[in-house]
Amino acid sequence: MEFKVFLKDTKDVQEFVNAASQHEGDIDMKSGSVYLDAKSLLGVLSMGMKREMNVVCSGSDPQFYKDVCKFAIA
Repeated sequence: MEFKVFLKDTKDVQEFVNAASQHEGDIDMKSGSVYLDAKSLLGVLSMGMKREMNVVCSGSDPQFYKDVCKFAIA
């Protein structure tokens, strides 16, 4: 599963990382050629906020998407 998110501030980043950490399987974020672990608070913060990022999940976990859908963009 792959979708795009927009995290506008540190509160959004923290909520997103907490949701990702509660789910099994690999969840990565990518922006351009940079990939990082979406379960890493420092990693997601280092990528920066206020930008569109792709989320790549191994497997299909509909509950994870439900938990973070408020950050999803078309």
